[in-house]
Amino acid sequence: MTAPILTVVGATNADHVVRVQRMPRPGETVADGVLVTQAGGKGANQAVAAARLGARARLVSAVGADAAGIDLLSGLRASGVDTDGVQVVDDATGTAIVVVDSTGENSIVVCRGANGRIDPSAVRIEHGSAMLAQLEVDSEIVETAALACTGLVVLNPSPAQPLSARVRERVDLFIVNEGEYDALAEIHTAPLVALTLGAEGARILRRGRLVASAPSVAARVVSTVGAGDAFAAALTVALLRGIAHEEALRAACRVGAAAVADPRSQPMLDRLQGYLDPAS
Repeated sequence: MTAPILTVVGATNADHVVRVQRMPRPGETVADGVLVTQAGGKGANQAVAAARLGARARLVSAVGADAAGIDLLSGLRASGVDTDGVQVVDDATGTAIVVVDSTGENSIVVCRGANGRIDPSAVRIEHGSAMLAQLEVDSEIVETAALACTGLVVLNPSPAQPLSARVRERVDLFIVNEGEYDALAEIHTAPLVALTLGAEGARILRRGRLVASAPSVAARVVSTVGAGDAFAAALTVALLRGIAHEEALRAACRVGAAAVADPRSQPMLDRLQGYLDPAS
């Protein structure tokens, strides 16, 4: 089967991950942190996941001309991601400070750096490519890419923020968690919304009506940092392969479960076929 072509538009960050037994309360210091620096950023995470699942993944993003940017570009290429659309700009590479507790839950602060300097005039979407984007980059970049895309347009509106009418009208599928869904009433009647519900699994809604659902998958939770990005990539790749909504959703839940068992923001994943029902 021909690999689907997917352009991912979003941030590339160096994640500084601090693992602690529990999150500090406001004003409190905890002294048991263990620090790891690793590749991250929602755009890069989703592009790497898509490539590992078997898509031809291309990333539109930006990094700085610094050591972190060079390392991140090298890692993306080693993971099979086409980085021709990653701009190198005169700013520090984006950084995320991630605190993960013993249950795998996290808190994240993002410093956009180079991700805020993407030149929209240089954004290119390959003809026939689908697109997957998030909102860690300027909304102008997402809108420019969405309007240029001739294929399926998928938006993971995270962090949640108001969407322009032009973006809302162009998006074919929104992928959100409960908090994002509650914050974005304007997408409740969208043509297609995939809603993740944690322990309750996931659903797909067509103009507010349930059309598919999938249960959660039991997993040993190490970190939830990259799980949502892996889920979004898996659902998008599955739909591009023509897999029916319910089976695509089940596969995405299995990929998300594999992601939470991995401490990395860009977890190691098998090809998508390994997460599908045998009959698919």
